[in-house]
Amino acid sequence: MAKKLVAYFSASGTTKKTAEMIAEAGNFDLCEIAPKVPYTKADLNWMDKKSRSSVEMADKSIRPEIADSNVDVSAYDEIILGFPIWWYVAPTIVNTFLEKYDLSGKKIVLFATSGGSGFGNTVSELQPSAPNAQIVEGKLLNRMSKQEISEWVKSL
Repeated sequence: MAKKLVAYFSASGTTKKTAEMIAEAGNFDLCEIAPKVPYTKADLNWMDKKSRSSVEMADKSIRPEIADSNVDVSAYDEIILGFPIWWYVAPTIVNTFLEKYDLSGKKIVLFATSGGSGFGNTVSELQPSAPNAQIVEGKLLNRMSKQEISEWVKSL
């Protein structure tokens, strides 16, 4: 049986709750992609063109530093990767995570939380950061019950 890791980035706690339910439902290991410098409420103000998140998303080459998680990704066959949707794609800190590890031959299933937008070009924007991995668009898991998440986990 494939060993699975749930890795997630959560700016406000919404994606974290979902990731915890996925890990619990599948009995998978859990790893937070934590920014070295945590995001403040002002950093996340998408209405402010000078906010940290706006600047990062406007320049796709920016790679926010992540705190060391000491996760051994080589121990997993599949990574269930979650994040909030920012500007119709994954936040660039997700690229930082993908580029930090050799994910060759791994399957990466995405899940996201969103205030309204879908995955957009997320897969094509993440693929260059993990060129030898198979990145699969999973599901938007907005306000889903434990039961609904459990059903999705069984479908993986």
